[in-house]
Amino acid sequence: MKLRLVRRDTASRLAMIAAPILALVLACLASLILFALLGKPAGTALYALLLKPFLSWYSFTEVLLKMAPLLMIAQGLAIGFRANVFNIGAEGQFIIGAVCASALPVWYPDGNFPLMLPAMIIAGALGGMVYAMIAAGLRTRFGASEILVTLMLSLIAAQILNYLLLGPWKDPHGFNFPQSVMFPDNAILPLLFPGTRTNISLVFALVASGFAYLMMQHHFRGYQLRTAGLAPRAALYAGFNAPRMIWLSLALGGLAAGIAGASEVAGPMGQLQRSISSGYGYAAIIVAYMGGLNPIGIIVSSFLISVIYIGGDSATVTAGLPVAAVEVFQGFLLVFYLLTFTSIRYRISISKPHSKGTK
Repeated sequence: MKLRLVRRDTASRLAMIAAPILALVLACLASLILFALLGKPAGTALYALLLKPFLSWYSFTEVLLKMAPLLMIAQGLAIGFRANVFNIGAEGQFIIGAVCASALPVWYPDGNFPLMLPAMIIAGALGGMVYAMIAAGLRTRFGASEILVTLMLSLIAAQILNYLLLGPWKDPHGFNFPQSVMFPDNAILPLLFPGTRTNISLVFALVASGFAYLMMQHHFRGYQLRTAGLAPRAALYAGFNAPRMIWLSLALGGLAAGIAGASEVAGPMGQLQRSISSGYGYAAIIVAYMGGLNPIGIIVSSFLISVIYIGGDSATVTAGLPVAAVEVFQGFLLVFYLLTFTSIRYRISISKPHSKGTK
């Protein structure tokens, strides 16, 4: 007897919409059991995790602030994932984007540089894009796995950040903390809502979402990327340039991560710090798949994961949850989503081995 997964000819649209909701319910149930086993008030923890971020305007705007980089990075990654180009190193591209954007205010701390903020965003975008294209070159020229290359490049980016903040870019008046000088006012993004920390990086992310939707749904290049992911042989037969798809996918992913990194240092941080490497690039992978690799779905999933981030901070205080428990909740969410998604798109086929006749 042999078990194998067979793709269904059609999948119910209603079931596809219900899959994330079912995954959330299952993740909540599994988390309740886990929190109870840890000896924590499970109901209080789940309440703080999922509902408390909506109880005040400031908490809600913090969710929007956290949502901006996740949404930006996830939209870039999803384009590559749909083309079967797996950029796992968005964290490194995010860091390099932040480093490249920080160069200008570090070199011109008095702000005496024309168009400082736009130049920072452009520098961050180009830095992240070029860093991702290293993996594209190695993949197309030597056949190296972009998964391993981008992951290793993330580790290198973290060491570049450490070197700069412990060496040439270290603030001489920063009480020996590994951080750069504070950025001038013309290097800080404008606030979206007065009295909060949410800035126009959320607008950047929403514009990027619109671009991703138009490209993947209504542009020939998006059609090529989707075809390369769904039917590689058909794409090759149609004459689509596979190396060009790899370059484009990784370039767009790096571009989005670089803009997110630039927006982060030009946002509430106001300087380059080691804490810039906070796992956004890895969390964005969860966001992309939770959103079904669809630009509209990714907006919803990025909001949900941001709620969990902000609610997790509250749950660690009110319910005494360890930080790892919050990360486990995110893991539950992804695992249950993948299980429900797989059950909708595939079915289990049981085949019996043919008996060999005897002569």
